[in-house]
Amino acid sequence: MITEGKTNKKMSGKIPITKEGYDKLHDLLRQLKTVERRKASENVGEAASFGDLSENAEYDAAKEHQAQLEGRIIKLEDRLARADIIDVSTLSGDKVVFGATVLLEDLDTGEELKYTIVGEDEADVSKSLISISSPIARGLIGKFIDDEVVIEVPSGTRSFVVLDVAFGG
Repeated sequence: MITEGKTNKKMSGKIPITKEGYDKLHDLLRQLKTVERRKASENVGEAASFGDLSENAEYDAAKEHQAQLEGRIIKLEDRLARADIIDVSTLSGDKVVFGATVLLEDLDTGEELKYTIVGEDEADVSKSLISISSPIARGLIGKFIDDEVVIEVPSGTRSFVVLDVAFGG
């Protein structure tokens, strides 16, 4: 179900996402299609009124913005169509899976870290939400409480012990 790989993989296959993440993407898509699309169209019309389109930088910029917006809408529609919504509230146990909140001890520093494993579109490291495709999440998937884990990350090798696995909250 969960495939590893880069974000630029071909547009096929299911994408794991939490219900909250799906709702946020859906709301963003609605905003882009109803409000932002109308604004972009109005900006193109206004820029066109400035005169000769062959030498109209405002028109070119407005058209470029409109094209980028349409590309973003298409990408969101695709991601939502391929979403595999995981209801984290139905999960339990002591095994690390998508949607788990994992309490770790960094064996090098003794620091405790808490991460929640979410979909790529939901990741926000500042809120301790890490993408299922991140090195740390990939290293943790399938592990249990008290397992020691050695993970290769861009800055080197990190060693952790899984202290707790929780769901929903």
